[in-house]
Amino acid sequence: MLRRLRTPRTVGLCDPQVNGLCQGESGLPADGRLRLLSFNIQVGISTERYHHYLTRGWQHLLPHPGRAANLQRIGALISDYDLIALQEVDGGSLRSGFINQVEHLAQLGRFPFWYQQLNRNLGHLAQHSNGVLTRLRPTVLEDHPLPGPQGRGAILLRFGEGRDALLVVMMHLALGSRARTRQLAYIRELIAEHQHVVLMGDMNTHAVDLLNKSPLRDLGLLAPQVQATFPSWQPQRCLDHILLSPSLVLEKVAVLPMPISDHLPVAVEIRLPGCLTDASVPMLNTPPLGPKL
Repeated sequence: MLRRLRTPRTVGLCDPQVNGLCQGESGLPADGRLRLLSFNIQVGISTERYHHYLTRGWQHLLPHPGRAANLQRIGALISDYDLIALQEVDGGSLRSGFINQVEHLAQLGRFPFWYQQLNRNLGHLAQHSNGVLTRLRPTVLEDHPLPGPQGRGAILLRFGEGRDALLVVMMHLALGSRARTRQLAYIRELIAEHQHVVLMGDMNTHAVDLLNKSPLRDLGLLAPQVQATFPSWQPQRCLDHILLSPSLVLEKVAVLPMPISDHLPVAVEIRLPGCLTDASVPMLNTPPLGPKL
């Protein structure tokens, strides 16, 4: 048994209530299909050439007017999806104009529920985060700091109950292969007992390595897309993934030609497991407390 190196937190979702969804509604898609998107947004910075990492690097520290326009474009993009995994999001600091980008994108995309995972807190300078936006309210949401260098995390969501529940884990993995292996071993333990699993995020490695050479290799996961996602202006490496357990039915997959960030977004459409289409997703028992639960 792998020893867990971090203590997860079971948390509630933030609920800006921007689209009038009643608390008693599950938000289940009427057609039984779930539309997922994973996007490393690079805190709203547009990078179009390698030299922009140098010439626009100051935007990682200071506000820039172009960031607001990029967030508007991202907000328009995500509005067509049900469940969004965001990486490299700022939780509200000087560089973002003290705007929580997760909350802001939830409002732009009219998502009733959102959660910000703060992975590296640099105070007013930067709030390095992952984020989740969802139209379905999960039964459980857990915040998992990942083993290895500080600043990497995963967000676990469960929809439904028991073995037939849908488990979704969103992540941003380390650059180094040794740290990444430790992180994937941790995630492997989280999903071990579940039949319907989705793993999504910036995994900083290729699908063939994830499926054949990582701690996930015995799970039979499918990588429906192997198209390159990085760098966005001339994609050469497939670093962003939405991996599926073989029990899930794939309808569509695409890498979207939206060079807003230095990564391209990945989109997948799946059929919901029968247990989620036959009945509403159970609600969290925690009452809403405004912008944060």
